[in-house]
Amino acid sequence: MVNAVRKTLYLMLLAVLCASGVAPATAQITGQPNIIFILADDLDAGDLQKFPNIWNQLVRQGAGFQQFFVTNSWCCPSRSSILRSQYVHSHGVLTNTAPEGGFTKFHDSDLERSTLGVWMKSAGYRTGLMGKYLNHYPGGSAEPTYVPPGWDEWDVPVRHLYNEYDYTLNENGVLTAHGLAPEDYLTDVLSQKAGAFVSQQGSEPFFLYLAPIAPHNPANFAPRHAGDFADAIAPRTPSFDQIDVTDEPHWLNSRPRFSARTIQGIDERYRRRLRAMLGVDDMVGALIETLRATGKLENTYIFFGSDNGFHLGQHRLAQGKTTPFDESIKVPLVVRGPGIAPGGVIGDLSANVDLAPTFAELAGAQLPDFTEGRSLLPLLRGRTPSPWRQNVLLEFYRPTSEKSARQTPVPAYQGMRTARNTFVRYSTGEYQLYDNIEDPYQLHNLAAKVPPTVIAEFNQQLDALVACSGATCRSADSVRPPSFTAPASFVGPSSFLGPDSILEPGLVGPRRP
Repeated sequence: MVNAVRKTLYLMLLAVLCASGVAPATAQITGQPNIIFILADDLDAGDLQKFPNIWNQLVRQGAGFQQFFVTNSWCCPSRSSILRSQYVHSHGVLTNTAPEGGFTKFHDSDLERSTLGVWMKSAGYRTGLMGKYLNHYPGGSAEPTYVPPGWDEWDVPVRHLYNEYDYTLNENGVLTAHGLAPEDYLTDVLSQKAGAFVSQQGSEPFFLYLAPIAPHNPANFAPRHAGDFADAIAPRTPSFDQIDVTDEPHWLNSRPRFSARTIQGIDERYRRRLRAMLGVDDMVGALIETLRATGKLENTYIFFGSDNGFHLGQHRLAQGKTTPFDESIKVPLVVRGPGIAPGGVIGDLSANVDLAPTFAELAGAQLPDFTEGRSLLPLLRGRTPSPWRQNVLLEFYRPTSEKSARQTPVPAYQGMRTARNTFVRYSTGEYQLYDNIEDPYQLHNLAAKVPPTVIAEFNQQLDALVACSGATCRSADSVRPPSFTAPASFVGPSSFLGPDSILEPGLVGPRRP
């Protein structure tokens, strides 16, 4: 009787704390925890403060990773790396489209036999995937009703995915048409399905992979958000419409400066992206309220991230991704859950191949030998294992079809992002090298200014990374990288925010005249 009273009082106190937005940092896992992974589409690392539920319920109540990167900044290769915990050269899904990429490559290579969903289901989890799966799903030999192995609940569009209206949804093998009414808005439909999934009764823990479309182009938004962010403009960082690209590879130094009309288009795209993300923010808020109401919040981990970043005017790119610049490869990762102190900041290097091992360790799932990432759980618990990741491998492959190749001006490349430097070698024979501490906006390519021995050292370590497989990747990425600090004469003052810089809300960097 006494124990029952204590438990009741504890639950009442917990409910009060949760209702006030304060989660006890000392809460511990009870059995296998529930896990929710929310993956936005093309969301860069900035602006989370503009979304109240994401900011207050996840960022302020969880821990954020300051140095989290994707190993390929294109949707399908990145999502394949998440599902398999493999670098692109290992899983072989090189681009977004067939024959060398897309869902067709993933499916025809029989990669679905062993994915995150299969591993979590084998550990006793009820699994669900809702939203975007892989680009051009379904395709090839797969029927529109196809559901990959490992998923108990499957709610994935098979037509007009990015429109978020007038689409067809594969609901566990049954096709359901949705129209143009406000209630058909895909993000809201997924939100309702996610709430129903986490509310189900039963003793099984759940793993939910929730993949909304926002803020991917065309960034359609719910009618209720049409008037929001009316005056917002894209951040005018020092790299916006970059003035001097003389030392950059040809693909970049051949790009013209923006016209006034192009800048207007960038700002409008930025506003649409913010409005579309408000739908995701509503989804996050509703999901947390449902978890709280069902008593599951305190035993649930919520991971929030993105498949790649996005350019909005930086480095003369009006829009897009696929580059090795931080705007493209650096993405948010925020985690809330048992034992995670609110407001924590984690500065260790980490990557999207590390997500599946993290979920597996939380679940007690067995990982296959081919996985190449490492669990982030020690970092979330305040401990950095030794050795730890010292670099992130970057890979980009050009599509073979002319139509797909027109989506990006970037040549194929291999590279590495360390805590200090970004090093890139292109298929054209050109290089990039940045000192990200002295030059945080990556305005000064130092590759032609450093001694050849520096390039040789980076090349040698990069060779080991691109040749790695399975456990050898965790050895190759834990080697201390070449250290290069740019002399002051190499990096101009335009990289820095001086004491007279004028900052505006939502702006990173000095205001342009």
